[in-house]
Amino acid sequence: MAYVDWKLKTKTIGTCSCDYGCPCEALAPPTRTPCEGVMAMEIVEGYFGDVRLDGLRTAGVYRWPGAVHEGGGTWGSIIDKSASAAQVAALFKIMGGEEQEPTTGFAIYGSTIEHELDPIFADIEFEWDLKGRKGRFSVSGILAADIEPIRNPVTGEPHFMSINLPNGFEHREAEMASATFWSKGNVVQEHSKRFATIFYASYGPNGIIEEETQPRGSI
Repeated sequence: MAYVDWKLKTKTIGTCSCDYGCPCEALAPPTRTPCEGVMAMEIVEGYFGDVRLDGLRTAGVYRWPGAVHEGGGTWGSIIDKSASAAQVAALFKIMGGEEQEPTTGFAIYGSTIEHELDPIFADIEFEWDLKGRKGRFSVSGILAADIEPIRNPVTGEPHFMSINLPNGFEHREAEMASATFWSKGNVVQEHSKRFATIFYASYGPNGIIEEETQPRGSI
């Protein structure tokens, strides 16, 4: 099937309410339910057909009653308020799983969503430090997350770990970190020292673009 040509090259931070390590990464049940969190990405380079998406940011808030693959999820999108109408339409097509194979990350996550909240258009603050396993993002009055390295409970020193998924649909490799985050509105949550991932990955109609995605041992 022919798809519109598109690409998102992203810096991404994701969080969830699981303990460090997140059993979902190993196809096991979440450590607590509901499974919920917040995320944000900055598009370093992107386009959808002839619509450029460079520099835009998006964020999301989400909750599943159990494991993600069991469905019944709730998702709310926050879109950079500087985006034009054409850019917004392009982002919704991509994030909604359109114009791509059903095995891509956006399509897979989309298939688990039962309740989609009305989108919010706002400024999104975003800081990302892959090497330091640090970052932060926020949308005023809606959500915020602070990311720091996981700490050794004995020495207090940073404890660096990574996830390597050769066939992953969201990323190939991600750095694990510690997240303190909250959201308000339709998904109210507040968590401290929970699981986070920091990674860069590029996506297109056929999924992850290998040559533009974080390689193993790159930091």
